[in-house]
Amino acid sequence: MSVFRPLAILILLLAVAGCARVSGTFDRMRGGQSEPAPAVAAQPPEARPETDSLTSGARTADDFDTTTAEERAAATATAPSGGRRELGRTIASLGDPTDPGFWAETGLVTSAQEGRLSYPASGKTVTVELRPSGTDPAAGSRVSLAAFRALEAPLTDLPELIVIGNPG
Repeated sequence: MSVFRPLAILILLLAVAGCARVSGTFDRMRGGQSEPAPAVAAQPPEARPETDSLTSGARTADDFDTTTAEERAAATATAPSGGRRELGRTIASLGDPTDPGFWAETGLVTSAQEGRLSYPASGKTVTVELRPSGTDPAAGSRVSLAAFRALEAPLTDLPELIVIGNPG
């Protein structure tokens, strides 16, 4: 029995060493580092975007959504549909919450334009700036926090939205 104990310890040590080696290999395969990344110096306040000061202590959706009541009312007002058509449907995810306003980055447009998003589950629509994402139209879209909230779409879901914009 005394022969088995040193053998068991040796196998355990080899297994632990192998795990550490495999973990470092996976980190490098993902483009990561197996050692901690160096600290990044903070930007001076004058170099930060204006919205950074508005959201620096933000922790909730209310904190990050810096739109005013007037902006929300204008974005959700019924807009005439003249010259507009459905560009398609998209699966939406929440975009950068520090990027203010009403916008959607989507592969359904090739140039920036005003458009609308509709969320059939809530029956709500919102006017947004449609921004080209440079991705395939079927790749989904990133939508601003303000637009998600105006549509009453759950922030943690991937809702299907209808994108309405200029033809062509």
